Amino acid sequence: PKVDGGSARRRLWRVVRVGAMCLALLVLLAGAGLTALYVKFDRNISHVDIDRALGRDRPEDSPNGSLDLLVLGSDSRAGTHGAYGQHKGARADTAMIVHLNEARDAATVVSIPRDTLVDRPACERPGGGTEPARERVMFNESYSVGGPACAVKTVEELSGVRMDHYVEVDFKGFSQLVDTLGGVEVTTTQAVRDEDSDLDLAAGTHTLDGEQALALVRTRKALADGSDLGRIRLQHSFVRALARQVGGIGLLGDPRRLYEIADTTTRSVTTDSGLASASKLVGLARTLKGIDPDEMNMLTLPVALDPRDRNRVVPLDRQSREVWSALREDRPVPRNATEGSAAEPQSREGEIIAGE
Repeated sequence: PKVDGGSARRRLWRVVRVGAMCLALLVLLAGAGLTALYVKFDRNISHVDIDRALGRDRPEDSPNGSLDLLVLGSDSRAGTHGAYGQHKGARADTAMIVHLNEARDAATVVSIPRDTLVDRPACERPGGGTEPARERVMFNESYSVGGPACAVKTVEELSGVRMDHYVEVDFKGFSQLVDTLGGVEVTTTQAVRDEDSDLDLAAGTHTLDGEQALALVRTRKALADGSDLGRIRLQHSFVRALARQVGGIGLLGDPRRLYEIADTTTRSVTTDSGLASASKLVGLARTLKGIDPDEMNMLTLPVALDPRDRNRVVPLDRQSREVWSALREDRPVPRNATEGSAAEPQSREGEIIAGE
């Protein structure tokens, strides 16, 4: 949608596609350009001082003008207005590295399966003390033991790519945002049933409410292989469907709805301190406004089943290096980087969301 460049009172916040889960790739900001509203929405945003927590022991920032964000989908809000850490029992169910090229006309999204075995570095515990480094642990353990800072540190050591920003999307907030948007329309190619989440969809077109959308992007039991890799592919399809729908929503004539979306969104995210203001999120949105959903290259870190534990996966060394090198050098990920990966489907058969 076009934004009126007139008076401050008429300025509208732009769409921010940062995340997600898987959304995570999509965070909507909207509202009138009144100082009081900016202050209110600023107060809504929880944030974590990643730079202070990690210090100087980080990869060098790429000099090519690209931007890299770690986007997590969690079942809790980590950090509260500068407090660093996460609530007890919080988990990171979804992790995506979002790379924006220097021209800001294309994005590469690399999902990291939560079951990936990695060497986790030593991390500061949110309550004090240090969690020793460990080899061959599940990727999502880093968030559980050390919160956002440990998740960022683990990603940077795994990839050699410095994360410029961190965005965490709260699952409850994601559900509320979908409801505020009036639901998300998807067409399923087969029946989708998951008794644990009460998800029961016949094959066909559905407008999903927030709870249904959340259940769909988190389901594993409804997938033929029941794997996290299959769930990631489903999330990629859902993100594209959501991005297309968001782009077609006419919000300019409905200030109340704009306000509701802005309020819900800012209450649903945790960011690094450098991104923790409405104006900075709007600035990020402006850099992304030209990226079409079809210009989002969405892939999963190339992995293989772990020979010692078939319920876990391990990165494929050569292919993973090609992915990380492409991000550091700000170039497209070569097609052969995903060859042989267990994350890549052999065919489109079994895909749940049509048209992707």
